[in-house]
Amino acid sequence: MVKKFLSKILARDLNGLNIISTYCEASITNVSQIKYLKKNKIFLLSLTRKSLKDDKKSDILSVCKFEFIENVVSKNIDQKDTNLKLKLMGIDPVKIDKRYEINLLFSDNRFITLYSEIIEVTLEDLKKK
Repeated sequence: MVKKFLSKILARDLNGLNIISTYCEASITNVSQIKYLKKNKIFLLSLTRKSLKDDKKSDILSVCKFEFIENVVSKNIDQKDTNLKLKLMGIDPVKIDKRYEINLLFSDNRFITLYSEIIEVTLEDLKKK
């Protein structure tokens, strides 16, 4: 019997967030799979990414959860078009004074900026496709 283990990565600093960015590079999502829970200060991003571990480059359904998010701003993303496909190019964190700006960079000059005082990000694999 072959056991299949799914990954879970927790980032609490800039280096950890850069590792998550590497795993999420070139992953695909759409507008309906992006949620900001303002009351709970949680930003959820469901995405389909390629496995970095095997040679087959199989697809993996993952969720990237950003916690303690105070504000979210998007640019060039039509939020009413729920079927709009977005390709995540990377995650670019910037620290300004005591606050972090976490930029989710998508193709076609689209991006989402998350504002937070601390970094608490989890990338969890749900299943292989």
